[in-house]
Amino acid sequence: MASVAGKSITSWINFTSNGMKAQKPLTDEERAVYQWQMWVPDFGEIGQEKLKAASVMISRVGGVGSVVAYELAAAGIGKLVLAHAGNVKPSDLNRQLLMTHDWIGKPRIESIRRRLLELNPRLEIIDVAQNVDPSNAADLVRQCDVVVDCAPLFPERYAMNEQAVRQGKSMVECAMYEMEAHLTTIIPGQTGCLKCYFPVEPPTWTREFPVFGAVSGTVACMAAVETIKLISGIGEPMANRLLKMDLRDMSFHMLRVKRESNCTVCGHLADSLPTTES
Repeated sequence: MASVAGKSITSWINFTSNGMKAQKPLTDEERAVYQWQMWVPDFGEIGQEKLKAASVMISRVGGVGSVVAYELAAAGIGKLVLAHAGNVKPSDLNRQLLMTHDWIGKPRIESIRRRLLELNPRLEIIDVAQNVDPSNAADLVRQCDVVVDCAPLFPERYAMNEQAVRQGKSMVECAMYEMEAHLTTIIPGQTGCLKCYFPVEPPTWTREFPVFGAVSGTVACMAAVETIKLISGIGEPMANRLLKMDLRDMSFHMLRVKRESNCTVCGHLADSLPTTES
């Protein structure tokens, strides 16, 4: 069994899930749908039941988040808490896979709900036609077991990070720009947080940036796998590691990251954190 900072995956899941619900028995229909993934070693029907019982928050549900949501819905997650404001625009359609031409000018969140339920009618969806900010982050994070940060702007990401740390929820952090992307997993009490890794908003970070849908989809699929691992307990999560990738030359680099003892968000957890080599 894999371990993180000396803890087995099983005990680590119990620690990070903040009371994650016990797995729910599958129906015959669900066994038929998820049969092939239940063949994955160490996953099986128990892992599938854990997915069915779990809830995941995703914000936003755009180029990265739409693919995360799609893959989790396809995998049989029980509930998604989704936050995304605005109406569908033509420029969304090169990467936001849950948006369609016939929905241009209509609310994005309605297109997201419609497409996901076409894929998985058993899925419970809590949809919020707003982007995350300090006024709604606490309530949204409270409704999930795991957070997936797919937001393009740092104020949103910082708001989710602060609440994930405060509420003891693991957060899969993923982002991309042009042909590059990164991915890590934040586990309150065992890793640093987003504020440790990005103490100030990068000055080059902008609302609009170059993007291929295939690049956002690549990191999104990895984030979906990481989320499945967190919930089911299979494999080894990316705790205290950050994967950087440049798809121009298909280079992938795994970096060791660590918490900052003076972090304004998670510094108070320092005594319970493992030390990490630079």
